Amino acid sequence: MDDFTKAPFNLDREGADWVEDRLAAMSDREKMAQCFNVMLDASDSEGCTRIAAMAPGSVAIRGADTPAEAQALIARFDDANPVPLLVTADLEGSLMTPPGASPAPNPLGFAAIDEPAATEQMSRIMAHQAAHFGINWSFTPCIDINARFRSAIVGTRSFGSDPAKIRRHALAHVRGLASETCAATAKHFPGEGYDERDQHLVTTVNPLSMAEWEETYGKLYRTMFEEGGVMAVMPGHIALPSYMREVLGEKETEEHYQPATVNRHLIEGLLRKRLGFRGIVVSDASEMAGLTSWMTRAESVVAMLNAGCDIVLFTSDFAYDLEVVEAALADGRLSWARIEQAIRRQLALKAAVGLHRRHTWERPARDRDADDKLSRDLMRRLPTLVRDRDDLLPLSPETHRKILLVSKGVIFPFAPGPLPLHLPDQLRTAGFEVTEHDWGTPVDPQGHDLILYCFAEESLLTRGTITLDWFAMHGSFKTAMRRPHDVPSLMVSFGHPYYLYEVTRMPCYINAYSSHLDAQQAVVDALTGKRSFEGKNPVDPFCGLPEFV
Repeated sequence: MDDFTKAPFNLDREGADWVEDRLAAMSDREKMAQCFNVMLDASDSEGCTRIAAMAPGSVAIRGADTPAEAQALIARFDDANPVPLLVTADLEGSLMTPPGASPAPNPLGFAAIDEPAATEQMSRIMAHQAAHFGINWSFTPCIDINARFRSAIVGTRSFGSDPAKIRRHALAHVRGLASETCAATAKHFPGEGYDERDQHLVTTVNPLSMAEWEETYGKLYRTMFEEGGVMAVMPGHIALPSYMREVLGEKETEEHYQPATVNRHLIEGLLRKRLGFRGIVVSDASEMAGLTSWMTRAESVVAMLNAGCDIVLFTSDFAYDLEVVEAALADGRLSWARIEQAIRRQLALKAAVGLHRRHTWERPARDRDADDKLSRDLMRRLPTLVRDRDDLLPLSPETHRKILLVSKGVIFPFAPGPLPLHLPDQLRTAGFEVTEHDWGTPVDPQGHDLILYCFAEESLLTRGTITLDWFAMHGSFKTAMRRPHDVPSLMVSFGHPYYLYEVTRMPCYINAYSSHLDAQQAVVDALTGKRSFEGKNPVDPFCGLPEFV
């Protein structure tokens, strides 16, 4: 049995006793329900009431626009639940910032600033403000490596391509969360970034040899456990065939490519035995095709729990999933010993963040004005000037008054369509005349002093790859191939940092990493010379090509 008085939970005797007391008081149905994290829509009161009656162990909340709304919803669940809820979120900054909170850079933005002390301080602010929404467990940091530039799933969610830099900033992020009693999660085990595909759509493969893996991801995960004290790990729907060859032999089979979420060898063998992890394991979102392409829902729920996942992340039909677990326990495919092991770890996590004393909404006071100032200062430091071959900058209304802006808006995976950029109005306020190109029609520079291409696509889900679709931009085959020379061109990315691979001759190029409105204003200020470009490349924006190409 796990000793929760030791790392990573480090419970006192009161907390450890509470774990056993709570477990003993649960009914069988309550025990099964604790093994699920359910996504709530705060606007669906009837649905929330139905889910509350089934008493899940943890939830994520969407649609709560104020702390009061989130707190009231959590109180409803706590009243119906044998133990208080863990409330989860991905505190990844940028557009993932809770409503009303101070904006923060995303991980790649923190890496561009490259001051771990600032990462820690801003992470503490993020956790403090998230706590008002009841959030006590963040599914961060992402310690994946930006190794393949075509990967749309790592990109801005990672601290870059250098494992040493990832280590520094991930530890800083964990310290910041811990200072506000928010649990951190190292993800996505056994490591994403060397496969260009998206595990939302297909099982991805970490192709490293075990020697290479130990030097990169192995060191990162050991650091998270030994120095960071991380209490949770999220395995992804990622295969690691090199480890499976050690376990099953060199002749590869389908099992060698089984995703980590249902692979007991990877969770119990590599993660727990070899790396020594003693915390809780939460699956990545269980409805992703990287898992669902392997088996049915009924099979995958049981397989995740048997493989060593202590919590199944997300469900579209909670009642059905409970019936699946009940049936598996009845016919022996799943044991009560495994369920109770998973629940003990979850209860230990709850005690570690103070939930054995129930939810408390009172937080130590912070200076919100000072927090907002730090937030603004960090966002202003994001813009990174990658290239200005023809000395185009700074811009001014006197030299480049008439700007043709080419953009399809902000692409956010949880929005039904593109969101509008704030940049056009910010440029107008700075004295420029901005004409917004009609996407899908030929880009005609005539009558303008500058063509400004702006793309705002942070790391996306279910997109496969992020690319420049010149045909969609122009609406025709012939004009998609035109590159004007009589009017200067400038490209800004408010997200994906690798567009230069497709526009190698773009004379002026800027990465800003975040599409938040404050990042857009920071770019305007840098373009016009009001501020210098302070960001440093956290990845190779030239994607291995010579800079002069």
